[in-house]
Amino acid sequence: MERYNLAFLTKEIYNSGFKLFSLKTLREVLAIEKESTLFKVVKNLLENEVLIKIERGKYLLKESKVSDFALANFIYQPSYISFESALNFYGILSQFPYEVTSATSKKTKEKIFQGKVFTFTHIKKELFWAYQKKQDFIIAFPEKALLDQLYLTVKGYKRANLDEYNLEGLDVFRLKEYFKRYPKTRQCEKMAESIKKYVKI
Repeated sequence: MERYNLAFLTKEIYNSGFKLFSLKTLREVLAIEKESTLFKVVKNLLENEVLIKIERGKYLLKESKVSDFALANFIYQPSYISFESALNFYGILSQFPYEVTSATSKKTKEKIFQGKVFTFTHIKKELFWAYQKKQDFIIAFPEKALLDQLYLTVKGYKRANLDEYNLEGLDVFRLKEYFKRYPKTRQCEKMAESIKKYVKI
């Protein structure tokens, strides 16, 4: 167990380059196979404030700078930043959202860490696409973030006042192509109706 002293553990963790850790990542970084040993090591790292527990099996390197968006991606997977948070990020929605909003193909969830609220809203698997890597996080393309917002608005789960949105920077061709991939339902007809006076799709 000598090689599992705190100084060694801390050095290995910092040398890994990671800021967010799952148990699987810690096992690989620290080369610890035995589960009981790994749990003891994690407990030691938490007690000595090398790591901060986000939730069961997920940890943050103390005093490391991690964006709320990257944290959201990590907390609940698969997910990508969308809806109000993405629209604000792209300058489409000026109002800064209180919550960090994400789309997920899993169940809708709300999680709280260090006073910050992270919401993960379910969308169908066939609509879980059109996202990209930006900085240290995964986020919807602006056109997809808008369609995500409108889709859940017509379903009654969110709200969208397009008079408050700045749609000038949208790629209209991309918006049209994305919209074609949505199911031809009454709800999607309502989406088209709501946006056509701003952007012709």
